[in-house]
Amino acid sequence: MKLSAYTLKNITSERVDVPEESILELPEKVLQFGTGVLLRGLPDYFIDKANRMGIFNGRIVIVKTTNRGDTADFGKQDGLYTLCVRGIQDGQKIEENIINSSISRVLSASHEWEQILECAHNQSLQVIISNTTEVGIKLVNDDIRRHPPVSYPGKLLAFLFERFTAFGGSEKSGFVIVPTELIPDNGKKLESIVLELAHLNGLQDDFIEWLEHCNYFCNSLVDRIVTGMPDEEIKIEIEKELGYTDQLLTVCEVYRLWAIEGNEHVKKILSFAGADEGVVIEPDIDLYRELKLRLLNGTHTLSCGIAFLAGVDTVKQGMDDPMIEKYIADVMQNEIGPSIPYEIDAQTVEAFTAKVLDRFRNPHINHFWKSITLNYTQKLKMRCIPLLLNYYKKNNLVPELFALGFAAYIYFMKPVKRNGDEFFGEFKVKPYLIEDEVAEKFYKLWQKFAPHEIVNEVLKDVALWGKDLSILPGFEQSVKDKLDSIINNGMRATIESAQSKKMVI
Repeated sequence: MKLSAYTLKNITSERVDVPEESILELPEKVLQFGTGVLLRGLPDYFIDKANRMGIFNGRIVIVKTTNRGDTADFGKQDGLYTLCVRGIQDGQKIEENIINSSISRVLSASHEWEQILECAHNQSLQVIISNTTEVGIKLVNDDIRRHPPVSYPGKLLAFLFERFTAFGGSEKSGFVIVPTELIPDNGKKLESIVLELAHLNGLQDDFIEWLEHCNYFCNSLVDRIVTGMPDEEIKIEIEKELGYTDQLLTVCEVYRLWAIEGNEHVKKILSFAGADEGVVIEPDIDLYRELKLRLLNGTHTLSCGIAFLAGVDTVKQGMDDPMIEKYIADVMQNEIGPSIPYEIDAQTVEAFTAKVLDRFRNPHINHFWKSITLNYTQKLKMRCIPLLLNYYKKNNLVPELFALGFAAYIYFMKPVKRNGDEFFGEFKVKPYLIEDEVAEKFYKLWQKFAPHEIVNEVLKDVALWGKDLSILPGFEQSVKDKLDSIINNGMRATIESAQSKKMVI
C-alpha cells in the first residue's frame, strides 16, 4: 500500500500518527520556496503539529525553485510524507512516526509559474518561507517579468509585485517572510536584495513603499539535523512496521529549534509557534544564531573534509572513531568555543557544546559527511572565518586544528576530472562530486600550481574570504605543512600530528 490521501483511512498501525482527513481541506496560508528535507523536518513539522492542535489551520504551497530532481512523489502521495523522529530526550529514547499533512501541493517555478503567481491572489496566504541554500540569497540583475525570474530574490519580488497589484497595495495584504538559509541576518539581507531589485526593475514608488512598510522580513535560525531518506534496508524495515510505502520518508533528530526575530504582529501571524516550544519568536536571536552557527555548523564544516578523507562516512561513525571524535571535541571546545565573535558566558557555551556532541552521537541519524561538503567554500566563509579571525585577535597563535580543517578543504577541492559543468575529486580510486560554486576555480588551480602555491593562492583570495588570510602569522605555513602531510602520509597520520601541536586555551 502506498501512502496517499486515499489510503490514509486504511493505515491501522499504532506506530504512526495519522492526521484527520479534515486537515487536508484547510486553506493554503504559506508559500514555501524549496522542497528540501530541512524544510520538511522543521518548519513543515511545526505547521503540521499546529494544524493537528487546531491552532494555525493552514497548509503550504511549495515552489520548486530548481530543475534538479522532480516533484512526482509529492503528487503521487498528495503531499503526504512520514517524518520519523529518532533520538534521546531527557534520557528517554524517542521514536515517533508522524504522517505530515501540511503540504497541499508542489508547483514548479520552471513549468508552473502562472499558477504560482495566482497564489498571490489568495487572501489567506500570509507567510512566505524559504530555504534555497546559502547561495540562494544573492543579488542577480534579474528581470522579474521573466517567467520565471532566474534568482530566488527575483522570484520573490515578482510574487510580491503580483500581490501588490492584486490587492491594490492594501496594508493588510503584506506578508511575514521568513528565510531559513543559514547566513547572518538572512531576513534583512533578503529584504535589501529585493528592494535593490525593485529599483533595478524600475518598479513604482508606491509599490516600494508597500514593500518596505507592509511586509516583515524576519531573520531566523533553524536547528535540526534532518537526514532525509534512510538507507534502503532501514526504510524497508520502517515501511513494514507502518504498513505502507513512502517515497518521501524523512528521518530527523528529536532536537528542534526555529528562532525567529519578530514583534507582536509577527507572533500573531505565525500562530503555529504556540504548538511547540521549539519555535522561539523574540526581538533578538543573535545568541541562538551564534551558538548554532559556530558550535554545530562550524564544527561540521571544519570536520567534514577531514572525516571524509579519513574514510569515515557519517557523523555518527565519526563519533565512534576515537581519532575523529577527539578532533571534533577538541576543535569545538578549544578553538571554536573560545572564539565565538559574540559575548556569551562560558557556561552557556559549555552546555551547548555538550548537547551538540550528544546530537552527533545519535545512533538513528545517518548524516553523511559528504552531504555537509555541499557549498563547502561558502559555509567555510560564513561559519568559520570569523572564528579564525577572532582566535587570532585573542591569542595571536596558529589554531592547529582549524589549519587542519582548512588543509582538508583544499585537498577535498581537488578536481581530477571534469564532465561539463561538473567536477569530480577522487578518494581511494573512487570519484566524488564536488558540489561547490568555485569548483572550476580549484580545477584550474590544481592544474597550474604546486600544492604549496595553491595554499597561498587560496588564502590570499579576498574575493573568497573577504580578507587576505595569508597575512595571519604562521597560518599559511601550518596549512601548507598539513596539506603536504595529507598528500604524502594520509589523513590519519596528519590528524595525529596536528593533535600533538594543538594549543588548549
